[in-house]
Amino acid sequence: MTFEPGAELSAEEVQERVDETIESNEVVLFMKGTELMPQCGYSRKALGLLTQYRDDVETVDVLEALDQYRVALESHSGWETIPQVFVDGEFVGGSDIVEELDERGELEPKLEA
Repeated sequence: MTFEPGAELSAEEVQERVDETIESNEVVLFMKGTELMPQCGYSRKALGLLTQYRDDVETVDVLEALDQYRVALESHSGWETIPQVFVDGEFVGGSDIVEELDERGELEPKLEA
């Protein structure tokens, strides 16, 4: 069996998942890979920064339909790049922005429940 990214989910299904996930969770990380096995360094960095303050970060592996996720996320953030962090429905940024917020002491207050 060969893996074909994006073969399983339609653009509409991905858009629904993105919309629902952002709406239903306080902190969401759309990332490459899973919480246990991040598949890129930027996703790993973002996950580490978020989980030092919150243990209830919802993660979404975008690799199953990468192109569809890029389009769906861009409608919320204006960005195509992955990872993307949303807090209380608001786009925060990718790993570099999350890292900058942490360095300035602004990430923890933003993530407080």
